[in-house]
Amino acid sequence: MTSPVWHPFTQHGLREPIPLVERAEGAVLHTRDGRVVIDAISSWWVTTHGHCHPRIMAAIAEQTQRLDQLIFAGWTHEPAEAVALGLTQIMPESLTRVFFSDSGSTSVEVALKMALGYWAARGEARHRIVVMEHSYHGDTIGAMSVGARGVFNQTYAPLLFDVSAIPYPAAGAEQATLDALEALCREGDIAALILEPLVLGSGGMLFYPAHVLAQMRAICTAHDVLFIADEVMTAWGRTGTLLACEQAGVVPDILCLSKGLTGGSLPLAVTMANEAIFQAHWSDDRAKMFFHSSSYTANPIACAAANANLAIWRDEPVADRIATLAAMQAERLAALGTYCHFDNARQLGTIAALDMRTQEGGGYMNSLAPRLMAFFRERDVLLRPLGNTIYVMPPYCITPDQLTKIHDAIGEAVISF
Repeated sequence: MTSPVWHPFTQHGLREPIPLVERAEGAVLHTRDGRVVIDAISSWWVTTHGHCHPRIMAAIAEQTQRLDQLIFAGWTHEPAEAVALGLTQIMPESLTRVFFSDSGSTSVEVALKMALGYWAARGEARHRIVVMEHSYHGDTIGAMSVGARGVFNQTYAPLLFDVSAIPYPAAGAEQATLDALEALCREGDIAALILEPLVLGSGGMLFYPAHVLAQMRAICTAHDVLFIADEVMTAWGRTGTLLACEQAGVVPDILCLSKGLTGGSLPLAVTMANEAIFQAHWSDDRAKMFFHSSSYTANPIACAAANANLAIWRDEPVADRIATLAAMQAERLAALGTYCHFDNARQLGTIAALDMRTQEGGGYMNSLAPRLMAFFRERDVLLRPLGNTIYVMPPYCITPDQLTKIHDAIGEAVISF
């Protein structure tokens, strides 16, 4: 019988096999047909400490016996209060307010609405959003609008609002990015800049230096433009620090978090904002409230998982695990970088990436990607290349042998393609 499931980012017309996974632990997945597969991309970048982490699973199980769901409009519960307090204790001090949502995309939607609401409350006609070329912020309408235009969203162009884009700060061309941002900010109607700090994920694991991030923040500050950091992928240690912004000494006005917030176990997101943005929405007029919610805002079970994740960061040597993984990635990436079929071997924290040479050039729709995915799947490694870009972003619990198997499979791909 054919499955009725319609999978995301999947062209079912290609009839590619879709493995059925029955259970997981640590960095491995167990399929119904008995295979043990190494999860080299943390199941789309979410699983930080490993699958089915005992502390997180125990917290979820306990919460299911106490409170499963509660309307969050005008009501609250202890798991959400604890998450909010815990976040304010480890995130930048100026981010005093925590708004819950369900995913990275919705955390971005919330951030954009907060920014526009802030300027509307001040009576200032600032409505334009500045974005970075090649960026990706999600698949809801607002998130697509502030992401790169192309195959991801061209079908939905009539729904998207206009934005102003600055170029990606490629090596040697960083000043052009800064000059473009400065020119836009001088026009006076820019509400906010939104960007992925240090790493453009779905754009091809494109890195840029911390000093450029710091200079972009300084330009926004000088022109009173809100600075939104989408750290949905880069937070929770992926770049080597809790937040990527830390490496530039940058504190955003609005911060988007998801993925690793629950250790990757359950959907949950937050948008953190500074006090000025919260106060702009504070009023005795109900018509001026912040109009955003979803049915499952701050779900207690998801919040219990997030609290367990926060406890792991407090109690366990997570930073040491990240440093160890980063060192292992560097060693293995250096070996791969010697292959003549690869270009631009690069690493930041636990993220390693390289580009495989192809006559088609780069880009997400490069036909090499599905062939590489099949190649890795046959070798019991879950890798999902971004076009001709192969990247490795495993859980922090991965063993040296498991990481070696991943990189060996990538090296073998050179011989086969």
